[in-house]
Amino acid sequence: MKDSWRHSIRHRIMLIFVGLMAAVLLSVWAINNWWLEKYYIDEKRKEMEAAYEDIDAAVLDKTRDGESIGRVIAWELQKEWDAWSHPQQEQGRRDKEGTEGAESGRIGARGRAADESRLEQEVPEEPENSGEDPGWPGNGESRESGEAKQTMLELIRDYGDKNNINMVLIDSNTGATILGAGRDSDYLVQKVQRYVLGIGGKHTVTLKEHENYVVETNFDSRSGSSYMESWGFLSDNRTLFIMSMPLASIRESVELTNRFTTYVGLAALILGSILMYFVTKRVTNPLLRLAALSERMSELDFDAKYEEDSRDEIGVLGRSMNTLSDKLKETIGALKDANRQLQHDIEEKIQVDEMRKEFIANVSHELKTPIALIQGYAEGLGEGMCEDKESRDYYCEVIVDEAGKMNKMVKQLLTLSALEFGSDTPVMERFDIHELIRDLLSASKILIEQNNAKVSFEPEGPRYVIADEFKIEEVMTNYLNNAMNHLDGGRQIHIRTDIWQDRARVRVYNTGNPIPKEDIPNLWTKFYKVDKARTRAYGGSGIGLSIVKAIMDAHHQVCGVNNVEDGVEFWFTLELWQGEDDEGETLLTDGDSAVG
Repeated sequence: MKDSWRHSIRHRIMLIFVGLMAAVLLSVWAINNWWLEKYYIDEKRKEMEAAYEDIDAAVLDKTRDGESIGRVIAWELQKEWDAWSHPQQEQGRRDKEGTEGAESGRIGARGRAADESRLEQEVPEEPENSGEDPGWPGNGESRESGEAKQTMLELIRDYGDKNNINMVLIDSNTGATILGAGRDSDYLVQKVQRYVLGIGGKHTVTLKEHENYVVETNFDSRSGSSYMESWGFLSDNRTLFIMSMPLASIRESVELTNRFTTYVGLAALILGSILMYFVTKRVTNPLLRLAALSERMSELDFDAKYEEDSRDEIGVLGRSMNTLSDKLKETIGALKDANRQLQHDIEEKIQVDEMRKEFIANVSHELKTPIALIQGYAEGLGEGMCEDKESRDYYCEVIVDEAGKMNKMVKQLLTLSALEFGSDTPVMERFDIHELIRDLLSASKILIEQNNAKVSFEPEGPRYVIADEFKIEEVMTNYLNNAMNHLDGGRQIHIRTDIWQDRARVRVYNTGNPIPKEDIPNLWTKFYKVDKARTRAYGGSGIGLSIVKAIMDAHHQVCGVNNVEDGVEFWFTLELWQGEDDEGETLLTDGDSAVG
């Protein structure tokens, strides 16, 4: 059972699934460990570059209008303070700007300088399709399409909040800090000044270098942490900046991701294995039933059928196996029938060959004696060995007698051959079988007396049958001669007729020795004799009973022999004439042997 499970499809599917899941989990873990941090760093570098591009674009917008970046940021800071300290006044101002903003014009840089002392400033909307870049007013709002636009301060803070970037802006002309980064502001100012002077860190790695700035990683010995930093000048060639992002959060994210992936992967592996166990069981159970079905089919049990009615591939296979089983059953049945017929034909051919060999041997044996006798007596006559008339007559009588026996045997062979090949078909007619037997006994009276036989035949009225009268007479002649040749004891012959299985039956009994049981089936074979020495005592050739069997087959009737008390009884059947009304025995005694 364990070995079969190891080699089963279910086991293989489970191993493949678990192996694939484990390989995927290991691959994800390896990729996270070796490339995820690099990927994060590369993405953060792109974010720093995007931050520089956006902030630099905003600075260019302001410098085109002649505005100072430092004053813009200071004014935006003041606006935020005013909005926080006077929320109601700020809300009223925003409502007013909402109704009047469409009518106000752009205020230039000089106008703003003149009104710098005012706490609030109206921001006119950029005229539609003016072709000029929109300005960045001090109150941080624009009326383009009725939507608010980020101020520079909001843009910087947005990158800082979303991407954890600390940014410091410095006026390179005055060295004043335009925008700080809280408690790390002074430290970052000192760092960027050192970088400008060419005094970099010991563990600096440049990630990408642009025309006005570079992006690099540095190790901070003060905090013992690594940072990604971008520093350089904005496009106004006056504002120096530095952006700093700690890499510790990236490494922490990588570790958390790996840990989370490991836990989720293991849970998915366990749950997936359990699910796959039941799924494969559902898939393989029909396959096991099909395997059992095929095993029964291999043992030629075609009554086994696949009984599932599923519409999937397994169901199609099961129904195909049912069709195959039916066709195999039909084909093998036909092959068995053909094989039996072939075996029967082979046996018949072997039997025919054996009979042919035996026939030739028997004919040779039967003809050898009369030919030898004829040859010997003829040579004696030719050499003058018989001078007296009595001897010559004896020699001539022997030659004529042996020639007659040969002639009789040849005629019998020709008759038997004609019957077996169907060229001598019986002529069916109505006649009285009792009258035929009486005529035969009358014609054989001299022969009966010569054999000292006592023949009894006492019929009760006529008995009409349908048969070939001439051939039935030959059958009776053969039976009578056979009985006289084997007479013994009381030397009695009894001929009787009766009704057996709705047929007329003629029985010829003679006293004598019983026939050995092993010889009874062969009595109807040509040239077969119970006398193994094949002596000429009885004068028979062994063809008479073969002719009887051939005549009965031509009449579609049966013949047989059985040993009875103190003798042997031969019999044959004939078709009764339908107009006849006879009564008689209808039982076949034990020991009857019928041939049909």
